Amino acid sequence: MKIKDLITSAAGVFMPRTCSVCDKPLALDEKFICRKCLMNIPRTRYEDIDFNPFEQLMAGKVPVERCASYFFYQKGDPYASILHDMKYRNMPTLGRWLAERAARDMKGSHFFDGIDFIIPVPLHYTKLASRGFNQSQYLAQGIANATGLPVIKALKALHEHSTQTHKDAAERLKSTQGMYGASKRYCVELTGKHVLIVDDVVTTGSTLLACATALKDAIPGIKISLFTLAAAQLE
Repeated sequence: MKIKDLITSAAGVFMPRTCSVCDKPLALDEKFICRKCLMNIPRTRYEDIDFNPFEQLMAGKVPVERCASYFFYQKGDPYASILHDMKYRNMPTLGRWLAERAARDMKGSHFFDGIDFIIPVPLHYTKLASRGFNQSQYLAQGIANATGLPVIKALKALHEHSTQTHKDAAERLKSTQGMYGASKRYCVELTGKHVLIVDDVVTTGSTLLACATALKDAIPGIKISLFTLAAAQLE
């Protein structure tokens, strides 16, 4: 056994590593999620569906090239704990690891073909200071690791807003209007380019709509695609 494996094994005695989905102990060669839960992850496979429910959600609101999410989640579903661990249990590296796996799993669909830059949905500086990290930045980096595409911070959060969890679709849309802006630093560079906006989850699509609108309004000829790690059941 390698020294690194011995250290990991010894650490597991005092601080057992458990699966984010089923909470059972992980094997030495498992990371974050056990093999069984990974095998059974509820994939959307939106990348293989023409005019999928995510694309339907955005239709008529803002022009997008394509949209995809990796897995479905529902409140109370064991797989929802992935999002909770990532954002609220200080495990952003879980998101980066799973996003990289998602991008590799989706490679055959050519979803990432033709994209020039990856843009994470930003956090307002007050939220970033309190949380300590932007989970969407970690997701974007995971996709970059798998695809080789560059990540740029071309969006900025102009205002702080409260949690979206208990708001209905209309309230979410209203609360995110004017929430984001395009960074002037990248406006010329992104003219006519195809970008992928990345976030952790899509429910009503209001956050992604606000981000896409901000880029469309500021940058001529920009093309936009959207990716989230998870999606609420949109059908």
